[in-house]
Amino acid sequence: MKSRGEGHIGLLNGFAAYGMWGLVPLFWPLLKPAGAAEILAHRMVWSLAFVAVALVVVRRWAWAGELLRQPRRLALVTVAAAVITVNWGVYIWAVNSGHVVEASLGYFINPLVTIAMGVLLLKERLRRVQWAAVGVGAAAVLVLTIGYGRPPWISLTLAFSFATYGLVKKKVNLGGVESLAAETAIQFLPALGYLLWLSSHGDLSFTAEGPGHAALLASTGVVTALPLVCFGAAAIRVPLSTLGLLQYLAPVFQFLLGVLYFGEAMPPERWAGFALVWLALTLLTWDALRTARTLRREIARPSTTMATGTVSAVRKAESLASGPEPLDSPAAKP
Repeated sequence: MKSRGEGHIGLLNGFAAYGMWGLVPLFWPLLKPAGAAEILAHRMVWSLAFVAVALVVVRRWAWAGELLRQPRRLALVTVAAAVITVNWGVYIWAVNSGHVVEASLGYFINPLVTIAMGVLLLKERLRRVQWAAVGVGAAAVLVLTIGYGRPPWISLTLAFSFATYGLVKKKVNLGGVESLAAETAIQFLPALGYLLWLSSHGDLSFTAEGPGHAALLASTGVVTALPLVCFGAAAIRVPLSTLGLLQYLAPVFQFLLGVLYFGEAMPPERWAGFALVWLALTLLTWDALRTARTLRREIARPSTTMATGTVSAVRKAESLASGPEPLDSPAAKP
């Protein structure tokens, strides 16, 4: 049993991680006049530098040799790196182009997309409430498509890329910091090559906008890795069901920033679409927590026939509320 103090530390780290992910839309505009592609490249380069230093300090390198000897896992890490590159790039562009609300929607619908992918790709079976949640989510996308006059492609790209990333990461089974190191190592050479190409054409803002701007671009590594460290501290101290509830803090903060700080428009049809998404998430979370409680009660009953599969079912039920774990699948968060 974990002490109450450990639980409090875990909660504080969870709030810190999701709070930082939720407030990150305030950071990307500070990097202008750098374009989204340059910011993305700097994020890849400086994230590798940050986690490399961290791994040197804690002396955790054994995993790298094991990964290099396993071509299938290395290929999956490459896929994860490619998918998260799309996720990061679209998110940075969306924020700096005035689409913070639509970007937040991507992380609201991500759990629904994850469940849909589980059905389609892994042949998982859903309960009735889960089917209802997915159906309501699909209706929300239809309403938002009508409201925007186009499919909410930013939201869908972020949701599907992050869900795919989570699926791949579960198969790779690397820790959060190690995973970020492996993925950014793959991203490093293309990113560095792009920055050198920009420099050769005189378009690199890193060297043209003063030391303050350069420092901000370099800090993208810290902005990427620090929430991951907090998330890792939370993940070992609080239940998955708690992390599942905390994960909604990030898109809630992003949504509020988009509406209240950046002043993005929210016509009635857009409110209707978001309301449907929130209804779907309420159904999904209620069903997952109810199922977890039911299975815990079954475990608590004296029984000589209880199998370990029941314990696994509890963990699975809790994980449905949390979706793919954010940077343990997340180097992925915005």
